[in-house]
Amino acid sequence: MKDCSIQLTNHPGDLGRVAQALGRRGVNIKALAGVSTGSGSATVRILPDDIVVARSALEAASIRFTESEVHLVLLENKPGILASVTNRLGDEGINLEAIYVTGIADDLVELAIVTDNPKKTKKILEEF
Repeated sequence: MKDCSIQLTNHPGDLGRVAQALGRRGVNIKALAGVSTGSGSATVRILPDDIVVARSALEAASIRFTESEVHLVLLENKPGILASVTNRLGDEGINLEAIYVTGIADDLVELAIVTDNPKKTKKILEEF
């Protein structure tokens, strides 16, 4: 699974333009995370339901983006579990590039995790 990272200028309508480009092609957004850096720019990460169509839609709209491998992990929704996962990755020298919640149900939470070492990350997350 892959997500798209898009640098925006933090102006009104920037995210709307991205969402419109995806929507026109029928791409559903499964998860989204965004943050303004305070320096006039913002980053949004989008987990589309179809990366191939999303890629085509963004390219057609001349929206620059990068793709990253995403690992989904289902965890107990309890105090300390995020610390366990992120500390384990850190102990292995893996740097987090993005992490966001993709769903919560009952006592479970699903996280989307992007790191600088996808292969090693996958192996470690299988332990949880």
